[in-house]
Amino acid sequence: MKRGLITWDQAELPRSVFDMRLAKARAATAAAGVPALLVYTDIWRANQGRFLTNFMPYWNRSLAVIPADGDPVLLCGLSPRVYPWIKSVTLFEEIRPASKLVFTLLKLCEEHQWKALGVLDLTRVPHEVHAPLAASGLTLKDVRLTTLDDAALAMHRRAADLARGILSDVLPAGVGITGHQFAGRLERHFRREGAEDLVILLSVGATPPIPATGAVLPSSYSVSVAVEYRGHWARVTRAHAPTAAVRVLEDAFAQGGGLIENLSGPYPYELGSGPLVARHVEITYDGRRLFHGDTL
Repeated sequence: MKRGLITWDQAELPRSVFDMRLAKARAATAAAGVPALLVYTDIWRANQGRFLTNFMPYWNRSLAVIPADGDPVLLCGLSPRVYPWIKSVTLFEEIRPASKLVFTLLKLCEEHQWKALGVLDLTRVPHEVHAPLAASGLTLKDVRLTTLDDAALAMHRRAADLARGILSDVLPAGVGITGHQFAGRLERHFRREGAEDLVILLSVGATPPIPATGAVLPSSYSVSVAVEYRGHWARVTRAHAPTAAVRVLEDAFAQGGGLIENLSGPYPYELGSGPLVARHVEITYDGRRLFHGDTL
């Protein structure tokens, strides 16, 4: 479940960006010979739905239906009391309660006399949605779309710059306090800057390992932050260590290699390469493992 306020600043991400994205989605739908495109979304697989409609769920699962010749429709199990908020931060004007997602979808198809649907990344739709869809008698066509354009890359850069700036300012403050105290301090800074979701990993690289609970951070440690800003993820890793160690890390990073994570797929942090990735390198310095990485 996400925390914090999810808003839509149209100065950052104009409505015209989504109009262009929907036009491309409708072109792909027409090319597949189907009347509408179905997009599955949940708290973990939110990238595609957010890219096309700006919908980012705090929790729950939803289906976005994008007709070839009409406005998008959202089917979700959220309470109607949050529909005004959803409409204020997305393209949706029509939202239908859907405690049973596929049942509500099939009723919508019946209303429009749709006998076929395009499904974004059909093979990756969860079984509890895919199975009843496959058994419904509808013809299903797999549709693929990119979820990156110049506007999306600009937002990912904003998220990465946010992470770099906060880590630069706060990183030295961890020495001598416990890991959970430092994580809380970092989270306060990120939430105040508008982060909707956040994962913080601390590595002290000690031998033997220092227990996580109540452990005081030593003079050298690494922090990896995955941050979501306006629905766009970035991952940045930095080390607090002597200058010589930090330079070795930066040199290793500049030379390439290391672990690569894909940030541009349907799910965040998929292993593999892609047009938007985070890369991380590791060194051992004075018997301690240290890490450095960035979104690329």
